[in-house]
Amino acid sequence: MPSTAYTPHPSKMMKAAQWMGTRNVEVGVVPKPQITDPGDVIVQITHCTISGSDIHLYEGQLKDAMEKGDILGQEAIGMIEEVGPDVKSLKVGDRVIILPVISCGTCQYCQRQQYSLCDNTNPSKEMEAAYGHRLGGKLGYSRLCGGYPGNQAEYCRVPHADLSCVKAPEYIDARKLLGLANVVTTAWHALELAEVQEGDVLGVWGCGPIGLATQRLAKMRGAKKVFAIDKDPQRLRIAEDFGMTPVDVDSHPDVAEYILSVQDHGLDRSIEASGYRCVGKQEYPAMQAIGLEKDSSDTLAAIIKATRKGGNVALVGDFFFTTRDFPIGPLMQKALTVRGGQTWPQRYFPFLMDLAVQGKIDTSWMFTYVDEFENIAEMYKKFSLHEVPGKLKVCLVTAYGRSQQMQGYSDLPVTEVGV
Repeated sequence: MPSTAYTPHPSKMMKAAQWMGTRNVEVGVVPKPQITDPGDVIVQITHCTISGSDIHLYEGQLKDAMEKGDILGQEAIGMIEEVGPDVKSLKVGDRVIILPVISCGTCQYCQRQQYSLCDNTNPSKEMEAAYGHRLGGKLGYSRLCGGYPGNQAEYCRVPHADLSCVKAPEYIDARKLLGLANVVTTAWHALELAEVQEGDVLGVWGCGPIGLATQRLAKMRGAKKVFAIDKDPQRLRIAEDFGMTPVDVDSHPDVAEYILSVQDHGLDRSIEASGYRCVGKQEYPAMQAIGLEKDSSDTLAAIIKATRKGGNVALVGDFFFTTRDFPIGPLMQKALTVRGGQTWPQRYFPFLMDLAVQGKIDTSWMFTYVDEFENIAEMYKKFSLHEVPGKLKVCLVTAYGRSQQMQGYSDLPVTEVGV
């Protein structure tokens, strides 16, 4: 089991995004990490971003698993500054994507390439008590996932670095790489879980970055038609511009009935990419407040109804707890296959990187705003309120990243910051 906390540098400091309580993120000054275990690397971050999972922490959904001062973040790229003695595939100066999932590479799950199920990177007893098993560790994602400091910081210590870092060409635009860390790997994972094939009719619930990426990759895999389900008009327009068939939940409250009315036999495959926050029941907040409901199954109920007999369903939106109102009868009687889980990012490289190098995958579209890393606290507020300009993700550039641009090494013009 790797050390979860890093060894602090005795004199060198860095800026980091710290969780200080519900809806309270601050840029603090903390000790820079040092190599703690032999398989570690230290990465100097150039670019990072905020994910939907980070917003769960920001809004307090997992506050009991957080400690004041925890460093957030699970999506970043940067340059390796230091390597531990056991690191074999990386060297100082390599540009890398940091994968969010920490995996040992040797347990039975890692040997099956089910990396987020790793037995040896998460000491959380709370997760084992709740789920019966511990899942793998994750950077910057609460004590439930090991309590590892995240990478919304000027530096990040990355354990099991040979598996947790992916080398990236220096000439590729940062925004074409940053989206590969978690968004694209999760989207591809969803398509694998749902077994999306050429000619399929697919429904994707959610038009956030992961939902939109799933839709685009489904088309790349040969899906004949993709329904994009959401209630945000701007995100639905983006999906339509990408060639999807938009379904506005506000216009069609019974999404399943609508899809069945326009699509013979229903959907071959359905993917839930919106998570527990996509709720139809007006009484849900009250039910949650008094403990009757923890996660909502509203979208899953619609998915089960809209999916054809013998079809496949994949869940990659975040769910953590239990739900009272689950349509187990229709699920069983329609012979549906339902799979879920966190992404196995290491499994999908170098395949996804090869596609990026070839120009077949370009994630720059999802970064609709660029800002300086030092403004991350304000960007958390905007992301939580769906007020990020362009409605999708922000690319945050550290001082080191900006200096690299000034020297001509980068891809993201300094003039774009804050525009």
